[in-house]
Order: sequence, then structure tokens, then C-alpha cells
Amino acid sequence: MKKVLSFAAIFLIIGSCFAQDFGVYQRNEFKSDKGILPYRIFFPDNFDATKEYPILFFLHGAGERGNNNESQLVHGASLFIKKEIHTKYPAIVVLPQCPATDYWSNVNVVTDQAGKRDFQFKKEGPPTDALHMVIGLIEQTLKNYPIKKDQVYVGGLSMGGMGTFELVRRIPNTFAAAFAICGGANVETAPKLTNTDWWIFHGAKDQVVPVELSQAMNTALKNAGANVKLTIYPEDGHDSWTSAFAEPDFMDWLFSKRKK
Repeated sequence: MKKVLSFAAIFLIIGSCFAQDFGVYQRNEFKSDKGILPYRIFFPDNFDATKEYPILFFLHGAGERGNNNESQLVHGASLFIKKEIHTKYPAIVVLPQCPATDYWSNVNVVTDQAGKRDFQFKKEGPPTDALHMVIGLIEQTLKNYPIKKDQVYVGGLSMGGMGTFELVRRIPNTFAAAFAICGGANVETAPKLTNTDWWIFHGAKDQVVPVELSQAMNTALKNAGANVKLTIYPEDGHDSWTSAFAEPDFMDWLFSKRKK
């Protein structure tokens, strides 16, 4: 009985810490004819509506899909609200949550008998409903809040990394910089991504999303004339976002960028 109580107490403490840490992210919803997109939004300390702020949109991975407006905070959200980060770079941060049955990127994922995945990215065609709503959310946010239009950023991991490439392609004159962690895209779309500076991350031992996808996009972006850098972690698997978020100059790099 004591052990049961002990475990219960631990879970209560964990839940309390989660709520305390991420309670600064306000709950909200974006509604459109495509559905409802839950999202969280963070405003820096002493937010002043008469001043303009940089803004970061972050797209989560497939494992955080749903409608609880909470799971999307699992990876990355704690970094963006670190005191030393938002004190040095006061910015608005927005984290939408993709519905469980949808995907950020317009891609077909085919798995062979050996379990290997083939990602077939569509070069053209309409966005998924989820990405369509993200675009609407971005337009609404940039209109309704005091935003430095030359400091709009986007990034994501895994499914969100794929969504980041596609989002920049669909609204190419919006973002000063973007980061894609263990993502990928159709290399033929690279010429449409050159107005944004890029940092691409991937784990060399990734068994979920092949590292070759990031390597191919890095090459395609360079050939198209984009400002891009690639970081491959030799010992990382799919969880390369842990290493990426630990990069000492990650936030410095991001907030130093201004739209061309």
C-alpha cells in the first residue's frame, strides 16, 4: 500500500511540475472550415502591446498529435521559455497541435516488409487540413499581435521538420530563419526555400526518418543558393532534437536572423 501511495505521489508531483512549467503557455484554438486547431501561445515577461516582438512557430512530431492541447509541449517548449532565453530574446512562441488523424506535411509514407519507411513527398497539390490551419493561424497571429515582421521564425522535429520545409515553401516570404530536425522534403522544392536561412539537424543512426533526407535537402538548398548549414550527430537515432536543442548557439543563431 505504501508503494502504491509512493508511486501516486510521484505522478502527482510530475503532473504538478508539468502544469507549473507550461502554464505560461496560454491555451487557445484556431477555428476554420478545415476544423479546429488547438495551440499554445507564450508571451514574454512584461509583454507590452505597444512594442513589437519576434515570433517563433514550432511544429511537433507525429507522436504528439491529438486534441488535448498539451502533448505538443513535450519537446522544445521548455527550451523556449527558459529564463535566460526569453530575457535575452523576448519573443512570442506559438505551438499548434496537429489532429491525430492528420499530418503536417503532404507526404505518403510507405513501409516495406522489412519495416523500412519510404517518404514520398508531394511537390505540388493542396496542403493537408492541418497545415492549412497552421497557415491561417500564422496569418491571424501576425495580424493581431505586435510582431517584428523581419523576425518571424519556424521550426519543427520529425513530422514537424517535414512540415517546416513545406510551410516555408507555401508562404516563402514570411520567415527569416527555419530549423528542421530529422525531417525531409521533396528536393525539387528547394529553389522556393531560398529566402529563408536554414539549420538542418539529423541523427546518423535514425531508424525512423532516414538521415539521407536531410542530407539531400541540404545539398539541394545549397545548390539553389540558400544559406544553410547541416549538423549530423554520429551517435544519435531519431531523438536528435535533444542534441539540437542543446546546441549552445542555437537560440543565438535563430534570433540573429532578419528577413532578407
